[in-house]
Amino acid sequence: MQAESVVAIVLLSLWISLLATALAAVVGLPAAACLALARFPGRHVLVVLAHLLLGMPPVVVGLAVYRLLIDSRSLLFTPAGMVLAQAALALPIVVAFGTRVLAARWRAYGRTYLSCGAGRLRALPSLLAMSRAPLAAVVLAAFGRIVAELGAVLAVGGNIAGQTRTMTTAIMQATAAGRPELGVPLALVLSGITLAVSAAVLLLTARRAGA
Repeated sequence: MQAESVVAIVLLSLWISLLATALAAVVGLPAAACLALARFPGRHVLVVLAHLLLGMPPVVVGLAVYRLLIDSRSLLFTPAGMVLAQAALALPIVVAFGTRVLAARWRAYGRTYLSCGAGRLRALPSLLAMSRAPLAAVVLAAFGRIVAELGAVLAVGGNIAGQTRTMTTAIMQATAAGRPELGVPLALVLSGITLAVSAAVLLLTARRAGA
């Protein structure tokens, strides 16, 4: 595997995963805030559903996104379709753990806000500011989860050379072809990325614990 090919695959993988994480954060953090602070019928069901979806197999998520996109073939086997598939995987992580973070903050400080006349909505900006580190850890954890994912991107992207081939699908292809040594450079890069993300999550959570 040529060096330029490795670089192109790494850059595409990072670009898709970063966009998917950003999309999941834009949708998931407001949803987490709503589930943590609002009270409405069906809220508990939605919280449970978010946690149940954490265990959904990536290939099943990929198949579901494939079925949703099958009538819009312009998105199938494209980076855009892969972004949607990875965002669908990241969204439950952001919602479930973001809800836990903000609900814990409200339990700790909610009475103080209420005694000062600040309701849940008015307290939200302050709660978000206090929760920057743990929420950043949640988003990073979501990125770490999807950047190393295989099933969903393969189902929706198809592993097309120069178009939708990511680190995980390239490693899988090299191994399936009986030449696993070709996937070693990508495996090393992917391992470095996931280890760096894990270290960042640990640092952020340690900062939270020491706060």
